[in-house]
Amino acid sequence: MRKLMIPVVVIFIALLLMSMFVVKEGERGIVVRFGRILKDNNTEVARIYEPGLHFKVPVFDRVHDLDARIQTMDDQADRFLTAEKKDVIIDTYVKWRIKDFGKYYLATGGGNTSTAETLLKRKVVDSLRAEIGAKEIKQIVSGKDSGASAAKDKSDVAQTKAAQAALDVIEGVVPVKEVEGQRDQIMEDVLNETRDSAKDLGIEVVDFRIKKINLPDEISESIYRRMRAERESVARSYRSQGRQRAEELRARSELEVATILSEAKRKAQVIRGDADAKAAEIYSKAYSQNPEFYSFWRSLKAYEKSFNSKNDVLVVDPNNEFFKYMNHSELKTN
Repeated sequence: MRKLMIPVVVIFIALLLMSMFVVKEGERGIVVRFGRILKDNNTEVARIYEPGLHFKVPVFDRVHDLDARIQTMDDQADRFLTAEKKDVIIDTYVKWRIKDFGKYYLATGGGNTSTAETLLKRKVVDSLRAEIGAKEIKQIVSGKDSGASAAKDKSDVAQTKAAQAALDVIEGVVPVKEVEGQRDQIMEDVLNETRDSAKDLGIEVVDFRIKKINLPDEISESIYRRMRAERESVARSYRSQGRQRAEELRARSELEVATILSEAKRKAQVIRGDADAKAAEIYSKAYSQNPEFYSFWRSLKAYEKSFNSKNDVLVVDPNNEFFKYMNHSELKTN
């Protein structure tokens, strides 16, 4: 009897362990029996097991753990066609979580996350494609109030300016009036449409956002060339204005220099003339006081200048007036 009890106890313990399962925090569990999801009593709603320890029927029941947290679907950017038949590349992300675990399990083939995101992405892209196809580029890249966005978010300003410049390049004209931006409205419309369509998957779409809007590479390259040419044109204009301004300043400074020099020369001539007149007046007074001494002093100065060097040779008549003070040792004095 004791030998039979041991296998029974072992089997009992094994069945007990097989009947227990644990649902982790952040997850929810559903039990599938004979290929069908267990539902609450007298309802068509799947029985959901909260985090913690639970029991099941061994062998016949299979537990599937599903992530109940908010998940992010951030896939590669897609190409869309606008109302102007121009291509844009839009990068988006979606925040979603499981709302109806039973419906999600059936719709995704056993709760496969990759399958769920593939189905959800298809719905998001279809909705976004419909919205983008009815809008112009300016409406797509601009928010509801471009001026307010410019004051609040510098990155939005850069994207809006670049996109509007790109649109001008593509269209080849300068827009006459502002087009109301509808980027925020597009995101809201896509979010609402996706929420409704994702209910079939048992998914609740929490948020939808457009991260980035780009133009195709072939168009972007032509835009960059155009923008570069425009910047170079502006630079040339600034350089030309700078040279013109420099010439004006140089001409003005030269005129001021010439005016100052002319005025200085005039004043110098006036001062020199006054000095010559004063010197002449002094000479005249000195001559009138003693003409003979003045004549003698003038002759000495002339001798000094004439015989300044030993090599000087002067050939003149000794009786010349020039030597009158040398020939007469005595001068007449009054």
